[in-house]
Amino acid sequence: MRLDHAQLRALCAVVREGSFERAAAVLHVTPSAISQRIKALEDRVGRLLVQRTSPARATSEGQILVRLAEQTALLEHDALSRIGIDAEHLPRSSIPVAVNHDSLETWFPEATVLFARSATASLDLHVEDQDHTAELLRRGEVLGAVTTLAEPVQGCQIHALGSIRYVATCTPEFHARYFSKGVNAGSLANAPVLVFNRKDDLQARHARRLAGNDTPLQPPVWWIPSTRAFVHANLAGLGWTMNPLPLVRRHLEAGRLVYLRQRVYEDVPLYWQHWKGDVQGMEILTRAVTSASVALVRKRR
Repeated sequence: MRLDHAQLRALCAVVREGSFERAAAVLHVTPSAISQRIKALEDRVGRLLVQRTSPARATSEGQILVRLAEQTALLEHDALSRIGIDAEHLPRSSIPVAVNHDSLETWFPEATVLFARSATASLDLHVEDQDHTAELLRRGEVLGAVTTLAEPVQGCQIHALGSIRYVATCTPEFHARYFSKGVNAGSLANAPVLVFNRKDDLQARHARRLAGNDTPLQPPVWWIPSTRAFVHANLAGLGWTMNPLPLVRRHLEAGRLVYLRQRVYEDVPLYWQHWKGDVQGMEILTRAVTSASVALVRKRR
């Protein structure tokens, strides 16, 4: 069985854009043409590939073909680039990459700058919690991911990057109000805490560590799904939280924030995992990511 390239591109566009109409606009065809290509591909493989929801989503079988389409597009772009086709005549190619929020707010933008200097492709960044980015890679929704997963996803290469350091901070006034008698299970159970989303258990893990036991604490919680808003809420005294050290270093130095407890932090190891395909664009991206990761904490040997 041979798969039609135009049909694969249509499938990929629908899943990436979330609708048949936006996919049609990207591919410069009519929505009817997109629908016909998807239907023809589904008939060819005998499987439902797209869930006609809003947004449109790939089925498990569709995800496999989306990954094939992404890899094929990258290979095509790479091959034409290698034989000297001018950049303006190359087919558009965008490498889908999963990045955690805090990396995107700290060190990863430097990787995008380094990549742009040498590559003719662009990046399609998907933002997800660092403990869940590998799942996007496993499902084929991205071809590379910054992740905490130390074991390589099937078909992927892995590179250790270093660790992003998190520190527990609050305002001096907040510390005086809730922790004047010490940072312990009792005070941690009463002090409001800022949490990014339901996937974020960093604060809970750190609180158990500070409390010296594994008993779940039930403090008041502010749910704030924004890295920058997190810092602003921390500075406003809404609660204590774990912040990437680079984002709050200047506030700590200025005394606007203080450590919950001195010299206690959490280092979260990060890894770069990517598709194994021998593609120049991915090689450039990997060099860019590993170069930018010098900003992360390294283990002392």
